[in-house]
Amino acid sequence: MKQEPNPGKKMASDPADAFGVAMGDMWRAMTGAAALPTGSMPMASLPVTSLARLQSDYLQQATEMWNSSLQRLQSDAKAPAPALGDRRFASSAWLGNPAAAFTAQMYLLNARTLMQMADSLEADAKTKARVRFAVQQWVDAASPSNFLALNPEALDKAIQTKGESIAHGMQHLLEDLKKGHVSQTDETVFEVGRNVATTEGTVVFENALMQLIEYKPLTAKVFERPMLFVPPCINKFYILDLQPENSVIRHTVAQGHRTFVISWRNPDESLKAMGWDDYIEQGPLAAIAAVQAITGLDQINMLGFCVGGTLLSTALAVLAARGEQPAHSLTLLTTLLDFESTGILDIFIDEQMVKLREMTLGNQAPGGPGLLKGQELATTFSFLRPNDLVWNYVVANYLKGESPPPFDLLYWNGDSTNLPGPMYCWYLRHTYLQNELKKPGALTVCGEKVDLGQIKAPVFIYGSREDHIVPWTAAYASVPLLRGSARVPKVKFVLGASGHIAGVINPPAKVKRSHWVNDKLPVSAEEWFDTATEVPGSWWPQWTDWLKPYGGKLVPAPKTPGNRQFKAIEPAPGRYVKVKA
Repeated sequence: MKQEPNPGKKMASDPADAFGVAMGDMWRAMTGAAALPTGSMPMASLPVTSLARLQSDYLQQATEMWNSSLQRLQSDAKAPAPALGDRRFASSAWLGNPAAAFTAQMYLLNARTLMQMADSLEADAKTKARVRFAVQQWVDAASPSNFLALNPEALDKAIQTKGESIAHGMQHLLEDLKKGHVSQTDETVFEVGRNVATTEGTVVFENALMQLIEYKPLTAKVFERPMLFVPPCINKFYILDLQPENSVIRHTVAQGHRTFVISWRNPDESLKAMGWDDYIEQGPLAAIAAVQAITGLDQINMLGFCVGGTLLSTALAVLAARGEQPAHSLTLLTTLLDFESTGILDIFIDEQMVKLREMTLGNQAPGGPGLLKGQELATTFSFLRPNDLVWNYVVANYLKGESPPPFDLLYWNGDSTNLPGPMYCWYLRHTYLQNELKKPGALTVCGEKVDLGQIKAPVFIYGSREDHIVPWTAAYASVPLLRGSARVPKVKFVLGASGHIAGVINPPAKVKRSHWVNDKLPVSAEEWFDTATEVPGSWWPQWTDWLKPYGGKLVPAPKTPGNRQFKAIEPAPGRYVKVKA
């Protein structure tokens, strides 16, 4: 039996050792580990037994692959290679070309082996996750489909078009270099206020950080109690109002709810010193006060989406500490309140990273705080799914010279927003790093000790099953935080199919996807799912049915927006949302 190798680099004495040394050198070069001081890296090791097994499997599969390729060539040169189970190599251009098919097969074998090496690493959970993420990024970038000389589809198109596809690809590349990002859609097709964010409404209040929009009723009568939406401030609000047929806002208005929505300002240098307290005070707290004054009601229905839900819940906890309970009902869509399990984003967060951000963007930065540029956030989120959101467009736009088709959701995705450094750094430290929001009294916000358990309102919580930003189990973790001590549960949890955005923006008319319901609320998210019932179609009807009793009686719809104190400022969607990062 082999002994574990001595620490430190050594000469390879057998093929397994040679394989390991080569992979180790590649890993150090890829991650920059060689530049780190001794002792600064987390401890990690790859057992020799695992390495030997991987090497044996690799050599066996590579040999079988080579022999199969030779047999196809000898028997019938036109016989295509078997399907590879990867859409990047699914076309006949790959499978019908022996050299291209073998290249793709070898790439997939190498990719599997590298990922198996990452999975076999002996290290703490975060180190393993970081290694796996880095290897996956390298593997995805190294795909032969990403290179013109190795991509038979792109080469065939270049021949068929007599080089025009390459010329168009170069044009697309130059245009994207000017824009600073890879185009995912035809951005010339869309314009905010013209064919996205078109639900009719009026801005009735604004301050330095947000505008408050009141939407024109679509029904003769509306529910007495209004609805306030708090969207995420790291994106623009019109994700909730893309097109009339998939607009959450229009759907809510059509159900008879008098609807108000916050439109966050895209921060510039004048707002770079804004902190979390500023966002609470000038965001949800200001909006709640305005809606109360306009409607004359102390309690209103509220909805928070993603970071908007975190901001709204924090604001309600601040008001609870002041003896106020303005929420008649609370809806949270893909929202984190307990940051114990944040999925893939957790690999980016540690003390060193947060300190670096505080020293470069926060109040500790030399020369004052700065702005986190929207493009940096957008790029980070895109590389969480690189094949779908990066390399797919590199191949289509640049190698094949194709123009991306118009798609409203991807247009919104590219319309990024900045964040003030102090606000961003506070959010990183106190939620993602230290997970203090869930601890009663651990945080002081706007001068008040916050306790989410003091929010006295029924809550509807939605999570998306394939969400890589807010894992659905983390969304479920809000249940015990908001359930309180009442004997009758005041929380309803619904799980939708798909991801962070597509799962939410799923109108009933499309009859797409499905959702899961379960009136029982066990401690474990997995237990909830095990006894949940899958229901075809959109989750929206579940929400509208749940919300309806909290709307109150029906009253004649207001004829004009706002009131004497809150007069019309400009038509929706307002000028704040049109500012580019």
